[in-house]
Amino acid sequence: QVQLVESGGGLVQPGGSLRLSCAASGSILKINAMGWYRQAPGKERELVAEFTGGTNPNYADSVKGRFTVSRDSAKNTAYLQMNSLKPEDTAVYYCNARVLTLTGWNREVWGQGTLVTVSA
Repeated sequence: QVQLVESGGGLVQPGGSLRLSCAASGSILKINAMGWYRQAPGKERELVAEFTGGTNPNYADSVKGRFTVSRDSAKNTAYLQMNSLKPEDTAVYYCNARVLTLTGWNREVWGQGTLVTVSA
């Protein structure tokens, strides 16, 4: 069993900042990819930023230069620092991880989601 626990969402004014955290736990041998997706009302879930095994993470064009994803491999934790937030960043943010479990299975896991609201 693998779990992702997210924290850090909330209400922020346009131009403000928030930091999201996602901690993975359970029978994890290796995390192959880890990052963040979001889903705004009436829209499909989309990639925000993630590590997929390379040195450099992938970012959605809409957040480049404003959001930074980072990770602490020792803690199996990922972070999303969001600066210069805009109303269009309002969404439920989901942590995602693709892991290799201790029993040799590849699993894709989602967090419960955390709401980010950008509004004056």
